[in-house]
Amino acid sequence: MVGTEQSEHDEPDFETLVAGILERNIEGFEHLLAVERLSGGASQETYRIAAMVHGSEELLAMRRAAGGVYENPDETRPGLAVEATLMQVARAAGVPEPEVFHVLTPDDGIGNGFIMEWLEGHTLGARVLRAPDLDQIRPHLARQCGQILARIHAIDPVATGLAEHLTVLSTEAFVRRMWEQYQEFDTPQPMIDFTARWLLDHLPPETEPRLVHNDFRNGNLMITPDGVVAVLDWEVCHLGDPIRDLGWICTNSWRFGQRHLAVGGFGELDDLLAGYAEESGIDVDPEHVKFWEVFGSYWWAVGCLKMAEHYRNGPDRTVERPGIARRSSECQVDCVNLIIPGPVDLVETGDARSTLDMPSIDELIESVRDFLRTEVRDATEGRTNFMSLVASNSLDIVLRELRIGPAHLDAEQRRLTELLGTPGASLDALRRRLSRALRDGSMALDTPGLADHLRATVVNQVAIDQPRYSGFLAALGPPELPS
Repeated sequence: MVGTEQSEHDEPDFETLVAGILERNIEGFEHLLAVERLSGGASQETYRIAAMVHGSEELLAMRRAAGGVYENPDETRPGLAVEATLMQVARAAGVPEPEVFHVLTPDDGIGNGFIMEWLEGHTLGARVLRAPDLDQIRPHLARQCGQILARIHAIDPVATGLAEHLTVLSTEAFVRRMWEQYQEFDTPQPMIDFTARWLLDHLPPETEPRLVHNDFRNGNLMITPDGVVAVLDWEVCHLGDPIRDLGWICTNSWRFGQRHLAVGGFGELDDLLAGYAEESGIDVDPEHVKFWEVFGSYWWAVGCLKMAEHYRNGPDRTVERPGIARRSSECQVDCVNLIIPGPVDLVETGDARSTLDMPSIDELIESVRDFLRTEVRDATEGRTNFMSLVASNSLDIVLRELRIGPAHLDAEQRRLTELLGTPGASLDALRRRLSRALRDGSMALDTPGLADHLRATVVNQVAIDQPRYSGFLAALGPPELPS
């Protein structure tokens, strides 16, 4: 609820500021009931606002920059004001979107963002795959997504004025930009370098730049028993190859365990492409989609690492960010499965070494994990409840690293020493040398032993970070040869 009246010298609190924004911009607004930050949204914040409007309770949604800071738009993120415009333009083009009521200004005092219509529906990707009320519509979602993407790609960026705000990005430039961004983190992960090289060797023909949503996936769609009712999160749009969007919704990270259903874990690629052709008249080559599927895992591998950078240096040091950063290995194993599949052995799990017994280090960690997962979760709700689960999952990673990490690192160092012929070098030095050789082209992608080393390193890392991930299980099964 809104607080009591403040003196003119007090800083107005967040809810008071929100109430003032609604009073100025929502016709019939009477008073604010509640503002709740929702779980999820690692790069932007989402709020549910309850207000009395024309005598009855009405729900609104607000998207805001992380931490409430005022971020200047750049070539990777055009800004939340442009995102609001994109949603309005898409709505006019027949794309399911909520109505935008107000774009925040500096005078509003709460950062960049906008307030929009509240819509009800499923947005959590895993729930979309399992919710009983979606059983009838689920088989039709892939075709519907193809139709919606065709409408997005048909939007004229010049006629709508979007071209003035969005970056034109060629496929090659996109690959190189992500590669450069990853290198700035100074954390050598050779599978990312290998994938960048592979992508540059397999660039599809350039096409006329079209509007690219760039984050169209299961988890950014609001779905009801009637189908998709909203396309969310337009914050990273650009002008480029539109097939990027078709590859992204097929990326394994967004199949939520249903890896055999290529489109978001709920549908088949043929249905996605059929819906796209039905709306646009364009037949898309599945190999073109596969390129962007590989890119999708590469892009998200870098994006996950960026979460660690945000945690270390950003304004929003939540427990969620380092947890997401560890998901980079999941994306890297998807790249392994797509471009260098093959057999791999897991290192043996050992015991966590501790300076003391009673309690040992793993018992200490387990006690905190179980406290978060039981008592804290039972006593909380909303975002705190979600974050306690995230925190307990991070402690699971720590436990697995204590038990698996030493053998994994020893094996990695032995393989690198043999591959590079540099006995006595530290593991960090060996990783850096391999990354440099991949970056400067002095090591060929088909160098004997390279693929085997990368596969073993990435798969064993995922055994630590998320052994239930579908890409990890696929890597351990019969290899599926790339098409």
